[in-house]
Amino acid sequence: MNSKTSTEKVKTAQRKEIGRQAQKSASTRKIIVEAALSCIAKYGYAGTTTPIIANEAGVSRGAMMHHFNNRSAVIGAAIEYLHEKRLRAFKRAIAALPKDKLQLHDGLKAYWKHVTHPLYVVFHELAVASRTDKGLAKILQPAQAAFYDEWYNLSYDLFPQWRSNTDALELAMDLVNTTLEGVAIRHLSIPEDIERETRLFNYLEECLSALKPKL
Repeated sequence: MNSKTSTEKVKTAQRKEIGRQAQKSASTRKIIVEAALSCIAKYGYAGTTTPIIANEAGVSRGAMMHHFNNRSAVIGAAIEYLHEKRLRAFKRAIAALPKDKLQLHDGLKAYWKHVTHPLYVVFHELAVASRTDKGLAKILQPAQAAFYDEWYNLSYDLFPQWRSNTDALELAMDLVNTTLEGVAIRHLSIPEDIERETRLFNYLEECLSALKPKL
């Protein structure tokens, strides 16, 4: 074996090892971030400390601090991850709808599924905490704005007939957002009332139909 071949093998082995370490690091980061979201859901934002996150993730506090310097860094990564998961969950709900005959009712059901997803509880907890935590607000608000931008853009694609009146579509989306998120928040403290909520859902659909541009 010549020296050139030996050197190439060493370099190949080093690259593989670096790749394994990077994959392991990314996996550990994901575990910690998911643990942070789980803790926020269980204990609230104020009760989610770095020792609690480390315990939930099954790693030492030192190992966690190796990936995230402080609590803010963990929370920031968790918010980014949460934002991405919320978008993916909403897109999955949309993907299951009938594309050839998509109706307002289908769109409402998809968004309702989104705001009743367990992740929404975490988002709401963070949104409330950000009211008095300026550091958290600085992290959360851009992610929240990006989510709604994506949602509105997706709505334009799903309902092309509304493009003739973008103001009406924005009003419709605001109405859906405010109403359904409000009902989802109410579920956190008041038991579900299917009959009343069905009535509200049907009325919301009537309001949207009235806003729909006439072809």
